[in-house]
Amino acid sequence: MCGCLSECLLALYRHKESAMNLSSENGYEMAYDVNRSYQRENRSGFYSQNHMEDTPTDSAPRDRNSDSCRLSVHTAVQIPEITSFRLTEVDVPPRRSSMHEFANQPISNNKQGFSTAHKMGRRTRGSCDSPLPVALKFEEISFRIEIKVPQRWIPGPAFVSVKHKQTKYRQILNEVTGMVTPCEMLAIMGPSGSGKTSFIKILAGRMKTGVSGRVSYNDLSYTSALKRRIGFVTQDDLLFPQLTVKETLIFAAQLRLPRSMTSEQKVERAEIVIKDLGLERCQHNRVGGIFIPGVSGGERKRASIGHELLVNPSLLFLDEPTSGLDSTTALRLLHVLHKNAKVGRTIIMTIHQPSSRLFYMFDKLLLLSEGHPIYFGKGKDAMNYFASLGFSPQLAMNPADFLLDLATGNADGITLPDSLKHLELCMQSSHNPSLLEKDEQHSASDISVDSQQLEYQFSKEVLKILRSSYKTQIEPGEKRAMEAIGKTPEHLQAVIQLRRDWTSSWLTQFFVISNRMFRERVRDYFEVLRFSQAVGVAILLGLLWWQAKIETEAQLRDQVGLIFYICIFWSTSSIFASVYSFPLEQHLLAKERAADMYRLSVYHISSTFCDVPSQILYPTIFMLIVYFMAGFEKTAVAFIMTMLAVYLIVLTGQGVGEFFGAAILNIKKAGTIVSIVLLIFLLTGGYYVQHIPGFIKWLKYISFVYYGFRLLLKVQFSPSQTYECSETTGCKSLQLSPSFAGIIDLDGGAEEAWILITMAIGYRLLAYMFLRRIKIGT
Repeated sequence: MCGCLSECLLALYRHKESAMNLSSENGYEMAYDVNRSYQRENRSGFYSQNHMEDTPTDSAPRDRNSDSCRLSVHTAVQIPEITSFRLTEVDVPPRRSSMHEFANQPISNNKQGFSTAHKMGRRTRGSCDSPLPVALKFEEISFRIEIKVPQRWIPGPAFVSVKHKQTKYRQILNEVTGMVTPCEMLAIMGPSGSGKTSFIKILAGRMKTGVSGRVSYNDLSYTSALKRRIGFVTQDDLLFPQLTVKETLIFAAQLRLPRSMTSEQKVERAEIVIKDLGLERCQHNRVGGIFIPGVSGGERKRASIGHELLVNPSLLFLDEPTSGLDSTTALRLLHVLHKNAKVGRTIIMTIHQPSSRLFYMFDKLLLLSEGHPIYFGKGKDAMNYFASLGFSPQLAMNPADFLLDLATGNADGITLPDSLKHLELCMQSSHNPSLLEKDEQHSASDISVDSQQLEYQFSKEVLKILRSSYKTQIEPGEKRAMEAIGKTPEHLQAVIQLRRDWTSSWLTQFFVISNRMFRERVRDYFEVLRFSQAVGVAILLGLLWWQAKIETEAQLRDQVGLIFYICIFWSTSSIFASVYSFPLEQHLLAKERAADMYRLSVYHISSTFCDVPSQILYPTIFMLIVYFMAGFEKTAVAFIMTMLAVYLIVLTGQGVGEFFGAAILNIKKAGTIVSIVLLIFLLTGGYYVQHIPGFIKWLKYISFVYYGFRLLLKVQFSPSQTYECSETTGCKSLQLSPSFAGIIDLDGGAEEAWILITMAIGYRLLAYMFLRRIKIGT
């Protein structure tokens, strides 16, 4: 017996490569553990892959034809060449009649994205844990938006005008009902403007205003605890264009995977997702964007999906994932999603016009027409359903084209039910009256509406039949099915209600976000144009004020003018370098905050921290050139204090730019408003106008340029300095100069420094408060 077993295993070892190829074709895979010693064991049986952790004692063995998504058979004997053999069944489509069947599966306590095989050092294709099963139900979902109507003034009695305000609403969705269970992929189809994107946002919990009806997850309403169990892929791929594909996924893994995983495990998880999505070839290429060359559209879309698959979500929502892709790339992408659905994940997507091959991959289909559902059920049964109503294509055509024609009320090339044939004949006669019989031409000539009105009426009648048929034939059956599936077991409800803490500490998030942000912005920080600007302007100023002396009042005014220009230059540079940061990244920020990737305070402080090096580097280079060429005070203390004063001006200007960028969040408006505010700050800075009228004098006290200019003057000049020395009158004190007398006291400087520090911090706090207004669901 032992000899036969040894011969069989030896033959298996010699032919393992061909066996693995055959097994992968049949939906199985084999994993070998070499040079691993186990106790002599001969065991076989089916059980869950995560049986080593928290396996229920009452879980009964299942045979190979059972409905579980993943089954395993193990046989281990102590042989030097091969010590274990494992056969893992993958991608088996399960058929569930109730959530209680999912409840029989043990809930894995493994780290996200890693199974027991990874803990034992084994890498298998199907090694990712199945996600927590979540059944999604939506009942009578309606959605409307308020339309802003211009206010009108209506004359009232006694020549008094009354302000008349009208409130109008536009209905986007109308009583949509259905259910999607784990291991299913739902496609939401419909023409443009039918409410597909609004509906998927409502299902994902990202749109609540104006919504009526009930959306439940395992029979529970949406809570913030569900955020990290939901993946949402937007129609526009919101990724950092300067990062590579691998960097994008690694940073996401470090932020989204639990803190109990090591950094190496998170990187390994990102590499697994890269391989599963077929991104190995482009993993070191930049993601790119509209104006930045990068990977192709299909690769960028897969990277966006991988960004969500990293955390093994229970619910994955995708908005138009195939838009802009060719049919082959779209098919490959749908295969990836289909495989992810069959491991127990619930996938819902909107799709505009899929090909025939894509259409038949959907487990369920929801067809919307002007916000009204006209079909919900299996994708393969859609054609038969509409044929039963009398609608069928006259020519062989893509089912998606046929359904979209029906959803718009267009019946060209479609066989119609008898109730619509007379109306169709009337519409045809409006274009060609000779088509009518003689006895019908009189009735056709009596039609008072033109052809466009008749076509509109015809499409409305088509849609009326489709909507009424849905209400009478599909919706009652779907409601009965939702009742028949039963209530979700309590332990599955309890799990999704658990509010998980942040996946990483504040400090870890700060280092990861800072590293990512620096890599994204480093090309902007150290571009040649900014360096050339700083050096070129510095050399020009140095030549114009070459070794300037303070011997006369005119020379003193020149030196004061140079100091004020330094304030102008670095105030402008720092404000415009930071005002566009938040408007450009607001959509990425909203997306990542919706997934609870990091704290908002981490993002804000990291953004400021990453900008500081460039805000310090260029002023340093600038001042090293100007300071010694222009003949400023040549002492170490004066030089250091001047540098610190310029740094304060730059950091305060950066805070002002962040504040207006966060408050406005519109690139064009932010640039315009900041230009006006900067102009006010410069005019009230204390150089152009010395005596400001009292009613607007308060403007100079909110101008950071005013305090920065005064601080630089106090650093460079002191009351003990003299000028205009002569043998008869002696030397005059700088404090008595017309430029300073009664305007500024050259002593001190601490007050201005503290005011600038307060402004720098205050503007940043205001920016943080305005950033909290960003709606994370949009």
